[in-house]
Amino acid sequence: MAAQVRLGDVHTWYAEHGAGEPLVMLHGGLGDSRDFDGVVGEFATRYRVFRPDRRGHGRTPDVEGPMSYALMAHDTIAFLESVVNGPAHLVGYSDGATVALQVALLRPDLVRRAVAISGVFHHEGTVPGILDDTSGEPAGLPDLIVNAYGEVSPDGVEHLPVVAAKVMRMAVEGPTLTVDDLAHVAVAVQVMVADDDIVALEHAVAMYRAIPRSELAVVPGTSHTLVFERPELCASLALDFVDGSVSAPMMPVRRGRPGPPLAPPER
Repeated sequence: MAAQVRLGDVHTWYAEHGAGEPLVMLHGGLGDSRDFDGVVGEFATRYRVFRPDRRGHGRTPDVEGPMSYALMAHDTIAFLESVVNGPAHLVGYSDGATVALQVALLRPDLVRRAVAISGVFHHEGTVPGILDDTSGEPAGLPDLIVNAYGEVSPDGVEHLPVVAAKVMRMAVEGPTLTVDDLAHVAVAVQVMVADDDIVALEHAVAMYRAIPRSELAVVPGTSHTLVFERPELCASLALDFVDGSVSAPMMPVRRGRPGPPLAPPER
C-alpha cells in the first residue's frame, strides 16, 4: 500500500507492508525508500513496515530552504506520531541512520530499537576525501542516482542538482553529535558498517562504545552500499537484533553478566 501524508510543509509519500509491530525504514541521502527493496520482504514477514521518502527524496517533493538532520528527525517524529501512532523500531541506512540516532535522542519514547547502518554521528566520521568539496555543489552524479531520481520525483530530474547541493551541504556541516551525546541514547542500537565503508571503521567502533546498549556488526566484503551488495546478510543481522532473538553471550566483557554456562558435550 502507498499513501501520502502532510507533515507540516512536507507532503510525505510512504509505502506500507506486512503486519505486526511497526518498523520504520529510513533511506540514505540522494536515495529513497527503494534503498530497502532487497530486504523489505524479509522484514515484512515479521513486522508492519513503513518506508517513507524523506523531504526532497523519491516521491516526496522538495520544499523551500536547506535540509538538515534536525529537520529530518522532526519529520520522522511527526511521521511516528501521525502515521504510525506510537513507537516503532527504526532501521536507518546512511543518512537515514544519522536521522534515526537523532530521533532516538530526541524522542526515546517513540523508538523501540534502532539499527544504524553505515551512518555517522559526526561528519568527521566519514573517510577523509569523501566530503572534501565544501562548496555544497554536487559533483557529477552517477547515472544510477540521476535515473532513479528522474523515475519518481514529482519535481522532475532537472531539480536534482538543487537537492544534491542541499544534501552535500547537510553532509559537510553536520551531524555534530559527540560521544557524550551518544551516552544519553536510551534505546538499544545495532551499529552496522561495511568493512570497506565511507564511514571510518574507527568511527563506527566509537559509536558502538559510546551508546550504552549497543551491538556492533561489521559486514565483510562490502562497501557503503552493503544493503545492495549483501541484502540477505544485512537483513538477517538486523532482524536478529530487532527481534532480540540472539542468545545472551557466555563470556561478556562490556555487557555485564555472562549467559548460561556451556552444556557438556554429547558423548
